[in-house]
Amino acid sequence: MGNKSVKKTIKAKLKANKELTEAEKMREKVKYEIAEELGLIDKVNKEGWGGLSSGETGRIGGIMAKRKKVPK
Repeated sequence: MGNKSVKKTIKAKLKANKELTEAEKMREKVKYEIAEELGLIDKVNKEGWGGLSSGETGRIGGIMAKRKKVPK
């Protein structure tokens, strides 16, 4: 499954109030943690993820990708 498909699946499930898988829950948790670390959590809570600039969104995505590649 491609990365975009995962994003669309999570977004659709959240919108429909459907249960997320454990992997999807973890991804959302990490996303919120990073937003908080970057000082963007208030903006996300007020305006939603769509309220972020492309730079802010890219920064979150970049950090998520880095954390995913942590050596075992």
